[in-house]
Amino acid sequence: ARSGAGLEHELQALVDAAVRDHPNVPAVALAVSAPRLGLEWEGAAGVADPATLEPMTPDRPVLVASNTKTFVAAAVLRLWELGTLDLDDPIADRLPAELVEMLRGDGYDPQAITVRHLLTHTSGLFDHTESPHYLERIVADPRHRWTRSEQVAAAMAWGDPLGKPGEVYCYSDTGYVLLGEVVERAAGKPLPAAVRELVGFERLGLSSTWWESLEPRPAGVPGRAHQFDGDISSFDVDPSIDLYGGGGLATTMGDLARFMRALFTGQVFANQATLDTMLTTIEGAAAGPGDAGPKTTPGIYRMGVFVVEEDGLTLYRHTGYWGTVASYAPSLDVALAAVVTQRDGKALLGELEHGALAIAGSRD
Repeated sequence: ARSGAGLEHELQALVDAAVRDHPNVPAVALAVSAPRLGLEWEGAAGVADPATLEPMTPDRPVLVASNTKTFVAAAVLRLWELGTLDLDDPIADRLPAELVEMLRGDGYDPQAITVRHLLTHTSGLFDHTESPHYLERIVADPRHRWTRSEQVAAAMAWGDPLGKPGEVYCYSDTGYVLLGEVVERAAGKPLPAAVRELVGFERLGLSSTWWESLEPRPAGVPGRAHQFDGDISSFDVDPSIDLYGGGGLATTMGDLARFMRALFTGQVFANQATLDTMLTTIEGAAAGPGDAGPKTTPGIYRMGVFVVEEDGLTLYRHTGYWGTVASYAPSLDVALAAVVTQRDGKALLGELEHGALAIAGSRD
C-alpha cells in the first residue's frame, strides 16, 4: 500500500497537469476527503486572478452555483425530520400568496405540487434559467439585482407547465428558488441562516462557506477566485442571477468535499431514514423536453443529488454552473470536490474526478 504522502503527490500532479495541458483554464482546485486512507488533501494550480497573476491556492473560495442545491435539499430534509414540514405538503401552504397566485396564473396547481416534487424536479415547473431570454437579460444588464419574485415571474412569462406534478422529470432552478422560500418560511429566518443552522456548518467545520452577498465573507477567508464563462467573469455579474436556493453559496473545495462526506455518512441528519429518503429513486416520471442528459433523464436525480454509475462505482454527485463538481463514492468512502475556473474547460472536471477516484481507489 502507498503512503498518504504518495497519494498526495499523485493528486497534486493531477492538478498541475490539468492546468498545464489546458492553457485556456486559469486555475484548478481539488479536495479529497478519505479518512479511511488517512487522506484530507486540498491542492490547486494556476492563477486565481488572470489580471494580477495571483496564484490559485486551495483556501480560495469560488461560487459553487447548483452545488448549493444539495445543501438546500439537506435543509428541507432536516425540517422534515424535525417535524416542521412534511414532504407531501402542497406548496400552496408553504409559499407566500404572491407566488402562489403567480403559479396559478400560468396554469400550475400549487395545491397539487408538493415539497417532494420540488426537491426531485418532478413539479412540471419550467426553468427560468433555461430560457434564452434569461441570458439575454443578464448580458444586457449584468449588474441588475434580481429578486426571487422576478425570477419566478420570468419562469411564468417565458415558459408553460411541462406536465402535471409527478409526471415529468425536468431539472428546474425555479423549483429550488421556491424551495428557498419554503425553507425561510418554515424555519422563520432568512435562507442563509436557516441552511447554516439546519445543516450545521459550524459543527461540520465549514468555516469558509457563506451565502455570497447575503452574508459577509467569514473573517480570515481570502477573496473569491475569478471564474469565467468564456470572457464573462463571475465578478462581472451580480450574484443574484443565481442566489436564492438554486445557487448562492461560495465555498472552498475542502469545505465542499467535507460537506459531501458528512452528508452521505450520516453526520447531517438525525436518522438514517432521512438519508435513505434523500437517495430514493423517483418512479413514474417521464423524460423532460429537450436534449437527453442529466437534466431530462429520469431516475438519476434524487433530492438535491444525482446518483450515477461510472467505472463500476456508484457516485452521489452534483455539479455547478461556474465549473464545479462534488461527489461521494460510498464503496470507497471518498468525497471529492473540484473547480475549473473556465466553464469552457468543464470537460476537465470529469477527468479530475475520475483521476482522483482512481488514485484514492488504487491504494489497496
